[in-house]
Amino acid sequence: MKQKVLDKGFIEVVDSLGNDLTVVNSARVSFGKRKTKYDNSDRKLVRFLAKYKHYSPFRHLQVQFHIKAPEFVMRQWYKHVVGIETSSSSSTKDHAWNEISGRYVPVEDFYTPEVFRQQSEDNKQATEGAVKDQDSAKHHWEQAMFHAKEQYQKLLNMGVGKEQARAILPLNQYTEVYWTASFQAVMNFIELRNEKTSQWEIQEYAKAMLKITHDTFPKITEIWAEAHGWEMDV
Repeated sequence: MKQKVLDKGFIEVVDSLGNDLTVVNSARVSFGKRKTKYDNSDRKLVRFLAKYKHYSPFRHLQVQFHIKAPEFVMRQWYKHVVGIETSSSSSTKDHAWNEISGRYVPVEDFYTPEVFRQQSEDNKQATEGAVKDQDSAKHHWEQAMFHAKEQYQKLLNMGVGKEQARAILPLNQYTEVYWTASFQAVMNFIELRNEKTSQWEIQEYAKAMLKITHDTFPKITEIWAEAHGWEMDV
């Protein structure tokens, strides 16, 4: 399963652990019970767990993602991983994160927006609408990209190490990670980033992640979305 995001990015599921019954049986073990077939009573149980934040059964579902995203998107993403991991009540302690290294692999891909947005007048960290002169904005962007990539390649050709030469590259360079996380951790990310005040680019990744998680755990994802009042456009 693979979802294209932005111009050159993607999210794909590499592996997963568990299924829709995993949450049910993890909760029912308290009563010494186990089921082999999912039914309507299980749906009611899962909805109760999600609505009233009994989250531990959801952590038994695990997903390993392969993600390709611009560096500035990935830095926002990793704040969730580190920030929540340091909390004793973390929903993402059960995670792993490994990233491609620019020390070993030369950087090749860079993100270019389809639309250049203008700075919001009442929100210092947000954008709204489009700048009037899209052609000039794209020209300046492409010029900056051309010079950055050209000088980076010249440094590599001179024998400068990749670990040092990469420092001149801009934040729109694409990077890749493997992220393994529990279902709850994934839902936490989606809730925080599939939200209108988040940067548009990371919203696109959150939407793609919701779609691909639904493909992996359809019943549980639908019930979670229903319990939290999310719209499911999948």
